[in-house]
Amino acid sequence: MNKIFATILFSILVFAGCKSNEENESFTQKIERGHQKEKFLNKQAIQYDFKLEFGGKERMDAKFTILTNSSQGVIEYKNGSKIIFDKDKVFYSSNIPNEKGVRFDAFTWEYFFLFPYKLTDPGTKWSTYDNIEADQEKYLSQKLSFESGTGDAPDDWYVVYADKATNLIEKAAYIVTANGTKEEAEKNPHAVQYLEYKDVDGIPIATKWLYWEWKEGQGLTNNIGNASLRNIKFVTVNEDTFKTDSSFKTK
Repeated sequence: MNKIFATILFSILVFAGCKSNEENESFTQKIERGHQKEKFLNKQAIQYDFKLEFGGKERMDAKFTILTNSSQGVIEYKNGSKIIFDKDKVFYSSNIPNEKGVRFDAFTWEYFFLFPYKLTDPGTKWSTYDNIEADQEKYLSQKLSFESGTGDAPDDWYVVYADKATNLIEKAAYIVTANGTKEEAEKNPHAVQYLEYKDVDGIPIATKWLYWEWKEGQGLTNNIGNASLRNIKFVTVNEDTFKTDSSFKTK
């Protein structure tokens, strides 16, 4: 066989094989590939400054340091107070700005950040979602729910929208059942929109989040909040990073 022809044929077969593999990927596999999950999990920890506003009022301004496997993290506020979580345990300083919402703050905002890497965690359940919104052709969409006993709020659900061109998550509609019933939460679903992705050590990370009211069949409606992420970097931590003392409370 002519060497040039053989080389061309080999290239075509390799390309066709890669394309076939991509087409056979599941919804979660495509997103994990787009978000470089394997590369992300090879890092030990990530750190970023996080500023959150709802209704024009500041909700949080703090530095997050979390392990990429999500097992431990610390939130450091401007006044020096901290929230530290270790798996399902939460410890916090007595001068924390919002003591009532400590457990919610400990797990909610870091979950939104780590969301692209947690799609296949134990207890996750995926199902088809009939997206009939005006821009449906732009997205891959599926619905995420959870098995009973998963996390603090197993009745929560998400509708995830990934950009077909990049496999990056752009939107995720959700309900919050932490302070009420699933029926009540479903009357007021919200959504987070991930924007302005930036490359951090070869890993795409959204640096701007917008929060919206959301309606099935219509999608995003009214903007209710926003968050910005700055000074994002992968770091190395030690046992002192998540250290508590006798002054810390637990929740």
